[in-house]
Amino acid sequence: MVLEEAQRRCVKLARKHGENFTVLSLLAPRALRTHLAVIYAYCRAVDDLGDEGKLPRELDSGDREAVPPGAERLALLDAFERELDLAYDGRPTSPLFVALGATVREFDLPREPFARLIEANRTDQTTTRYATYAALVNYCEHSATPVGRLVLGLYRVRDAESERLSDATCTALQLANFWQDVKRDAAMGRIYLPQEDLARFDVAEGDLSADRGSEAFRRLLEFEVERARSLFAEGLPLVDRVSGHLHVDLALFSRGGLAILDKIERQGYDTIAHRPRLSRAEKGWIFLTAVAGKR
Repeated sequence: MVLEEAQRRCVKLARKHGENFTVLSLLAPRALRTHLAVIYAYCRAVDDLGDEGKLPRELDSGDREAVPPGAERLALLDAFERELDLAYDGRPTSPLFVALGATVREFDLPREPFARLIEANRTDQTTTRYATYAALVNYCEHSATPVGRLVLGLYRVRDAESERLSDATCTALQLANFWQDVKRDAAMGRIYLPQEDLARFDVAEGDLSADRGSEAFRRLLEFEVERARSLFAEGLPLVDRVSGHLHVDLALFSRGGLAILDKIERQGYDTIAHRPRLSRAEKGWIFLTAVAGKR
């Protein structure tokens, strides 16, 4: 497959499904937009393999049936990693990896962040609980922080301190998403609240399926929200280490994540009775203030 067609498929997927891609690419230089779409397409593809057992239609060569959870999905992820190796060897065999290989070569992107995303999806096949907060953060280091590092790589930001700050922000964003979706995740058999914290605050797993959060649950979530806020605060200096569109993008995502945490607080930390979400008007205001550079 020619490179232009492979990249076109990635852009089509990103525009169709990627709200975050739309935000990232809105102010990005035109020369970067296709590469941002390729990174988005890779992340979407590995997540779809892990969550649904098949690739997105835009990237697959046929209309294949989804593979149920279990060993077969692990085999698909293994095959996906072999395709990643072929792309790094200059011998890609599928549209996604034809496009990814070109992006990797142009920006000299390391293999590790891509491999970590695959490993996160392997973890999803076998792990639905996290005993400690440290174990949950380790999961975020595979499922969230690689995305930030890849975006920094496209902007050729490669110093260790910027990567550390990006890791803090990406982990905070994922935690904010977990605390926003406690009930939804529990309904799918996944609990991201650390088991040690459930025990500490005397919250049973069955409490996560109730009609509303108990007093104990609300105290637990307040504790977890403050952890996420601390990580956002740790990562915020990155915004002022970069310039231009990347500066705005980082400010935008940090503001969005903090806004979700503020909503959780305003509703008394009860995300079981009501899932907090930002309205279109709130998203618009966050975007405008980020572009204007308001603190």
